[in-house]
Amino acid sequence: MTDTVNIETVTVSGTEIFVPLNKLKKSPRNARKTPHSEAHIEALAASIAVKGMLQNLVVEPEQDADGGPTGSYLVTIGEGRRLAQLLRAKRKQIKKTEPIRCVLDTENDPQEISLDENVTREAMHPADQFERFRELSERKGWGAEEIAARFGVTPHVVRQRLRLGAVSPRLMQVYRDGGLSLDQLMAFAIVEDHDRQQQVYDNLSYNRDPSLIRRDLTRMNIAATDRRAVFVGPDAYTAAGGTILRDLFTEDRGGFFEDVALLDRLVIEKLEGIAAEVQAEGWKWTSVHIDYPHAHGMSRYYPEMVELSTEDEAVREAAQMEYDSISEEYDGADELPDDVDERFAELEAEIERIDAKRHAYDPDNIARGGVFVVLNHDGTARIERGFVRAEDEAPEPEPEAEPESEGYAVTEDGEIVENGDDEDGTASEAEDEDAEDDGKPLSDLLVRDLTAHRTLGLRLALGEQPDIALIAVIHALAAQTFYRASEAHCLDIRPASAYLAGHADGIEDTAAGKALADRHAAWAADLPRDVADLWGFIAGLDQASVMALLAHCASLTINAVKQPWERKPRAHETADRLATALALDMTAHWTPTVRTYLGRVTKAHIAAAVREAVSDEAADRIAGMKKQPMAEAAEQLLAGTGWLPSLMRTPEPAWLAAEQPEPSKAENVSQRQDGDGYPIAAE
Repeated sequence: MTDTVNIETVTVSGTEIFVPLNKLKKSPRNARKTPHSEAHIEALAASIAVKGMLQNLVVEPEQDADGGPTGSYLVTIGEGRRLAQLLRAKRKQIKKTEPIRCVLDTENDPQEISLDENVTREAMHPADQFERFRELSERKGWGAEEIAARFGVTPHVVRQRLRLGAVSPRLMQVYRDGGLSLDQLMAFAIVEDHDRQQQVYDNLSYNRDPSLIRRDLTRMNIAATDRRAVFVGPDAYTAAGGTILRDLFTEDRGGFFEDVALLDRLVIEKLEGIAAEVQAEGWKWTSVHIDYPHAHGMSRYYPEMVELSTEDEAVREAAQMEYDSISEEYDGADELPDDVDERFAELEAEIERIDAKRHAYDPDNIARGGVFVVLNHDGTARIERGFVRAEDEAPEPEPEAEPESEGYAVTEDGEIVENGDDEDGTASEAEDEDAEDDGKPLSDLLVRDLTAHRTLGLRLALGEQPDIALIAVIHALAAQTFYRASEAHCLDIRPASAYLAGHADGIEDTAAGKALADRHAAWAADLPRDVADLWGFIAGLDQASVMALLAHCASLTINAVKQPWERKPRAHETADRLATALALDMTAHWTPTVRTYLGRVTKAHIAAAVREAVSDEAADRIAGMKKQPMAEAAEQLLAGTGWLPSLMRTPEPAWLAAEQPEPSKAENVSQRQDGDGYPIAAE
């Protein structure tokens, strides 16, 4: 029986009635006290708007203090649907007086039936939900947005359910049977290849951590954070036919590029395009590489200082004057007007463009030399100019023939004797002064004698003039650092620079390696082309530049590498003191990752690092994992903590260490190290 006219007269329990929405109220005897979430109300509103009310409300008449009817009804079952209809009325989708289908119940206890409705029901298994969403999409052709609108959820949630519904039926059944958790199922959903999913599942050990599953499924793919992916970009890659795996359930930072061969080809093609532009500068050749070819064995030339043209000087001076004028006008201003800020940027760019012309390569070196175009560590193109192959080297000038030495002679036995000695080694009589040739050179013995005395005098004098000594030391270092096969120095100082790439693969491609190479190239460009002009160049530098050149040349000779066969404890102690004096912070140049550290040490070392940097609880959580997933988890935990292995830490200054409280015995034990410098955990 349905009554839509005079609902106040209906008293038969179980009668279906229509009640205006504004006459429905929340029942104080409803068993649910925790309010419905906004998302749930949104979902109900969307469902009702598309499909109508699939379930009636259960209501009872409201009574006043005297027990008489008020004309309103209390909702015992269906409060969520009432709120959803109110939301629709608020959005003007229905009227406030919209008739709502209800069932009148005056016999049952409202609290009991409200509780019963929420207790005696079983939610649909998530696997059924995932598969039904997929079937809706396939059978009706609905996209994520349309399905989302019909169920009141976000399109992203729909995409997640569709992806889960597409997991291998075999694995879905394992999930239904309790053999996989939802997190594990979501890990499998990162790929859509059922064979690949099942292969990884069959190879799982007792450790089924979702991160391990994702790692195995994407082992042959390239992360979007890889320098190759950054350089090419997702748009160019997908336009070339490449596909990107997206993990809809975790932060995948751009996904995973599936076609590695395609990606590498696109990298080379883009580098070749850049190389063609660079070769247009006049270089004889260019060579493109993804990784820098460290063992090229070529010599290298750097740009030289050149004079600007009169026109460029005038343009730069005008730009600098305008820049200084604007700077003075707006000095102290908190914020610049947009047009002024834009003009500042234009002037800065113009000044930098002209200043770049102050350095140029010798045209002869360009005609004989070439350029390496490689992929940098940060996903940008790295252009290295000025390399000359051995066959293109300019011929060395023939050395001037030295006059034959008349001071010495070589006997048949190979013995060097002074000219004039007889076979018995006795000195011959003094030469006749009248027969002497005025052009005869001094004997080698005398030359050695005189220059030895001069060397002694130079040593004495140089030791009394520190300013000239500084120039001489820098000259000796710079002559050997920047000039090939040069013997232009008279100080017997021999700088040696250890080849670090032989100890740490890829170290020259890091940000720190690139910064050092850039600093070296900047100095090489400033130094004179001819080593004969080097002394005058150094002598003409201001004090700050002199010290900067000394610091750079000295820095290249540092060798703090520990070799297993070396025993140089004092040298390594000095390296520690140098690090302390420099306040070296290695966190600016190095971070612990799976590749750099965590994947190359034992599980005990990984746990010790996490324990020290994060917490005991974090270390205990990952202790049961296999080494690879443990290292990957540790990399995430250590990110941003500033943790370093003991070998890379800078010792505290002595004065600071003296102020620190003495550590306890337990702390001393925990800081002990093994022979390789790794910490030994306390027993």
